[in-house]
Amino acid sequence: MAVKHRRFPIASGCAATCSILFALQLSAQDWPQWRGPNRDGAVAGFREPSTWPERLKQQWRVEVGLGYATPLVVGQRLYVFTRQGEDEVMTALDAAAGQAIWRTSYAAPFKMTPATARHGPGPKSTPTYANGRLFTLGMTNIVTAFDAATGTQLWQKPATKAQPMYHTAMSPLVDGNLMIVHVGGPGDAALTAFDVATGNVRWTWTGDSPAYGSPIVVDLAGTRQVVTFTHQNLVGLAVASGELLWRRPFRTPSDTTAQTPILHGDTIIQNGRENGVTAFRVVHRDGTWTTQDVWQTKEVSLHMTNGVAVDGVLYGLSHLNSGQYFALDLGTGKVLWKGEPRQAENAGMVRAGDTIFALEDDGEMVVMKASRAGMNVVRRYEVADSQTWAQPAISGGRVYVKDVSHLTLWTLS
Repeated sequence: MAVKHRRFPIASGCAATCSILFALQLSAQDWPQWRGPNRDGAVAGFREPSTWPERLKQQWRVEVGLGYATPLVVGQRLYVFTRQGEDEVMTALDAAAGQAIWRTSYAAPFKMTPATARHGPGPKSTPTYANGRLFTLGMTNIVTAFDAATGTQLWQKPATKAQPMYHTAMSPLVDGNLMIVHVGGPGDAALTAFDVATGNVRWTWTGDSPAYGSPIVVDLAGTRQVVTFTHQNLVGLAVASGELLWRRPFRTPSDTTAQTPILHGDTIIQNGRENGVTAFRVVHRDGTWTTQDVWQTKEVSLHMTNGVAVDGVLYGLSHLNSGQYFALDLGTGKVLWKGEPRQAENAGMVRAGDTIFALEDDGEMVVMKASRAGMNVVRRYEVADSQTWAQPAISGGRVYVKDVSHLTLWTLS
């Protein structure tokens, strides 16, 4: 597979130094993977203005290509994974100025299924940055590792013959020296742990084909495990070996589970279209793994939106009533309030302290304050003139928004 790599003048002379710098620990304001540093939608290092402006200020807007991958923020760089023509492209940009530093691409032609045509040719999977490397999952299951400093392709696994019906959307997860992602499709799929340095397969689990949500890694009952939705289940596997520890049957209409599980204390929060919201515990007793429900509600239900937790309350956008914001007590499962119906089909939600940002699919970003009493909207901002399915990346006072084909930097002052 041909690789096209281009470095731009802004990056000249930094190869050796950058390789060292990019292996350093992440800063508080970085957004290095799907749903942020802890995969829970929480922003660190946000500087809330004393007075919220009536409008955000657009600093720059650049065309980067198609797709719904969330841009990454690492130090003074942005990384964005897109499609340009028949290629999938990883681009590094200067975070302040929007100038390209390097761009690496490879051929990735594919044909969309009719059911996904309105959402475009992707990619839909957000990259992951870890210890100087970037990892991507392309629309046809091409798995690639890049050097974050230079854009050099470190290793790559080719496309698979079997594909998920709606194409790939799971975002890779890195834990230690393993990069974990579900590749393949019906009849030929494996949740796979790759060695981050070499791409060698460390373990695989072939018990089910992939869903569209992304995994988390948690410590439960003394065992570190990867928890993820699959086509027909929610499963927990030992990170070290890939051994299946437990599974819970889980299906949604049209088999479009697009959720990331949420850890709250010792419970896992399970969401999915028309399945309501469920909290359960993982139990390990006498050598046997089981799960026990703590509570469930069908009053609200999440589909394409992943909610955020603030002080024991889950805030989300239910797909019921054509898109309705809600707050739910994570201790009891009680729905505290529901907002007005018909708000949005989807919202990319992140939170900074008690401030919640919801980037709706029509380009409006709603800023609200966490409240158990009711929906408390601070401001509504227009941040795009085309669809916005990617989550916003927020760093300090900067808000990075990826629409259909552009990346824009908005600031609060």
